[in-house]
Amino acid sequence: MPEPTTAPATFAALGLPVVLVHALGREGIGSPFPIQSVTIPDVLAGRDVLGRAPTGSGKTLAFGLPMLVRLAGAPSTPRRPRGLVLAPTRELAVQIESALEPAARALGLRLGTAVGGLPIKRQAERLGRGVDLVIGTPGRLADLIAQQALSLDAVRVTAIDEADHLAELGFLPQVRALVDQVPGDTQHLLFSATLDDAVDEVVRRYLRDPVTHSADPVPENDIVAPAATHHVLHLRKADKREVIAEIAAREGRTLLFVRTQRGADKLTGRLREAGILAQALHGGKTQNNRNRVLAAFADGSVPVLVATDVAARGIHVDDVSLVVHVDPPADPKDYVHRAGRTARAGATGIVVTLVTEDQRTEVAELTRRAGIDAAEATIAPGDRLLHRLTGARKPPGTPVPAPAPTPTPATEPTRTRRPGRPGDTPGKPRRHAGHSTRSRSGRNRRAN
Repeated sequence: MPEPTTAPATFAALGLPVVLVHALGREGIGSPFPIQSVTIPDVLAGRDVLGRAPTGSGKTLAFGLPMLVRLAGAPSTPRRPRGLVLAPTRELAVQIESALEPAARALGLRLGTAVGGLPIKRQAERLGRGVDLVIGTPGRLADLIAQQALSLDAVRVTAIDEADHLAELGFLPQVRALVDQVPGDTQHLLFSATLDDAVDEVVRRYLRDPVTHSADPVPENDIVAPAATHHVLHLRKADKREVIAEIAAREGRTLLFVRTQRGADKLTGRLREAGILAQALHGGKTQNNRNRVLAAFADGSVPVLVATDVAARGIHVDDVSLVVHVDPPADPKDYVHRAGRTARAGATGIVVTLVTEDQRTEVAELTRRAGIDAAEATIAPGDRLLHRLTGARKPPGTPVPAPAPTPTPATEPTRTRRPGRPGDTPGKPRRHAGHSTRSRSGRNRRAN
């Protein structure tokens, strides 16, 4: 049984080098989160680590910072990185690179991503120039290996992030095929918000006498819920469309979850007709479109995001103050990961589940299994209670024009790359001092 984490120490006290501590300070990251406090020393010591913590609690830095320290001081040769991070989605892989880039730069290390939906030739060229840590999705990594653009025979540290989601997506055979190619004495790290039977095989096969840490006492169902305020709002099916529009018209970043791609596009169109600036994010969009939509949501130019579960993991956007389950999720783990988009890095947030008459039994069982203690209320359009809980207000009513179509990869103009920065990704905007897709709050930036 993993032990709950203790009070955080300082990054210096955890054993991170001074140059890295200073780099974190420049990013507004002054002190470690609990999961970082207990895992960083063990990773630095070379132990295999099994880590569990709710989304937004700092898992990426918990495994990423000590990985980088262990890789520092030795060169990597072309196409043979010494560190490997496996992630289930493109978005999560890119977010991990963004989170680790300042630390890598401080240590003189080079990062690279290998994900689908972006040109494989550019990724192969970057690996050919040499990277110290490659972060990728299983399919694209396998493709690069097949093209002899990548070898894993020099990997010294491997991290598997969100292993349960990799299992849910059917990627475990690919994960095994990849991890089997790293040397036998490689250090293995496995981190996730949920750990269940689906990843037991991975743990038994690759982790040697792992030390296990959890950011909270582990509930019986092995699900660690995020620290948000949860509400179940009962309403008539006939009122649902109007209630959603009122909620979406609120101030602040709002994330609406639906089950299907068609449902996301349809709801986005309705909201824009009501005068609400919303965009959709789902797996049916091109990667370039998904990147643009996410960037617009992160910088606040689009305050409402309508998403399928593709956004439930790996989308780290600060200051999302409200998550709405327009369609209740199918699984308690999906509830936890959706809800984890708010109340990140110690901030507050609200999670609302809209429940029609025919969904009461389903949602009651879902929240019970997810370990969620939700306040229940019955609401209708224009209710003061709805406004008090969510900030709902009357929509503007003036339709918002549809967004311009995204150029296809064949017609999209080529970006000009500036030379020299280890963390640059082809086609990815450069981060400058004082600029981030995250908020400038140091408190929120720590939750990478």
